[in-house]
Amino acid sequence: MTQDIRILIASKGNPQALAEGFRTELPGAAVFTDPAEAGAGPVPYVVAGKPDPGVIAAVPGVELILSLNAGIEHLLAPGAVPEGVEIARLVDPAMTEGMADWCLAVVLAWHRNLHLYRADTEWTRRSEVLSRDRVVTVLGAGALGGRVARLLAQIGFETRVWSRSGRAVEGAQSFAGPEGLVRATTGADAVVNLLPLTPETENLLDAALFGRMARGGFVASAGRGQHLVEADLLAALDSGQIGAAALDVFRAEPLPPGDPLWAHPGILVTPHVAAPTQAGSAVRIMAENIRRHRRGDPIPERVDRARGY
Repeated sequence: MTQDIRILIASKGNPQALAEGFRTELPGAAVFTDPAEAGAGPVPYVVAGKPDPGVIAAVPGVELILSLNAGIEHLLAPGAVPEGVEIARLVDPAMTEGMADWCLAVVLAWHRNLHLYRADTEWTRRSEVLSRDRVVTVLGAGALGGRVARLLAQIGFETRVWSRSGRAVEGAQSFAGPEGLVRATTGADAVVNLLPLTPETENLLDAALFGRMARGGFVASAGRGQHLVEADLLAALDSGQIGAAALDVFRAEPLPPGDPLWAHPGILVTPHVAAPTQAGSAVRIMAENIRRHRRGDPIPERVDRARGY
């Protein structure tokens, strides 16, 4: 029975469409897009995008937060979600597929010099390198990083993958820990960042990491904006230590007009579109998590607050 299910959509991105999806998946459920609509009764389930501070904490009787995003650091901010309330990350095969598409697109465009040819106005043949002669390091070995690393290895790149746990990824050499990060990035021609944001990973993409890479290398970041020390990247690009970069996430979003990242010729800026939430598949996954919660079954991708993801 779903008639007694009460859900609040706490998202600024088309909440009505999400609400209709939940009404289809869970017929009879009461789905609200405004906390005032719910009245004083308990609302056990909150579907959270990036709501304003205090919105979730004010919901009575909340038991489970269903994140619309893979990243959940905003939900772990002090006071955002009451202690003891479970949070489930969204791990959606559709998002994983989208992220892999973006990563492969930017890595291959750099690998085959397409960014340089695009700027040419003369018939200039550049040195081309086979994929087997490139080292690509993926930071992150979860659902996103693991798929990207496997695909890069299948294409033929010498692939390394670094994560907190050192999780094995088929076709790639795995590394873990601070020493492992140094080994994984030393001599890398390209680094692809898909890490979660934690105190340990903040500012990880810095001058020291860029300096360990092969000269003229490539940096792609679709993790979180706080991973990147932007001034260090700009300096590395200007010195030639880094040849090009593709960035999809930023400390301030939207990226402000006039930010130097916009104007630098070595940087491709995309507006946080590498892995957009696919509403249909996301709703199906979250609705199943609600059913699991009501049955008392374990919730997949439950957030470990101490770990930070």
